[in-house]
Amino acid sequence: MSNYTIVSWLDAPDSYSASDVPGEFRRMTKLLNAEQVAITLIRIPAHSDFEQSTGHYHNEIEEIYIITKGTLTMRFNDDIVKVPADSVVRVAPKTVRSHRNEGDEVVEMWAISKQLGHRDATKVDDFWEASPAAKQTK
Repeated sequence: MSNYTIVSWLDAPDSYSASDVPGEFRRMTKLLNAEQVAITLIRIPAHSDFEQSTGHYHNEIEEIYIITKGTLTMRFNDDIVKVPADSVVRVAPKTVRSHRNEGDEVVEMWAISKQLGHRDATKVDDFWEASPAAKQTK
């Protein structure tokens, strides 16, 4: 194995491609041969919400979200904030979170965390009110 890896994010399979979920979800971790870090590219089309009204949390990991394009509406526990491009967000373990794109342009977000080697996400139903500005399906 090489000491470095260079890939195109377009080479990562889109987990949403065969579904009705809007946007793209591209896990880069295996493609990069990353041993310690998990990284995913999430692209959310304008006026879209892939988990309308639900959220999730992690027991062990903190996540870093890097917003590189657009403005994302995010909820962290009881706080709802607009997060514009060029922002970096840290979310502590056990913090329930969700996001949606209520804006007019595509949002690009990179999610980065420690790689655990096992699932650590717990879904939370009825986390927040569905938004009329964000559809749930393609």
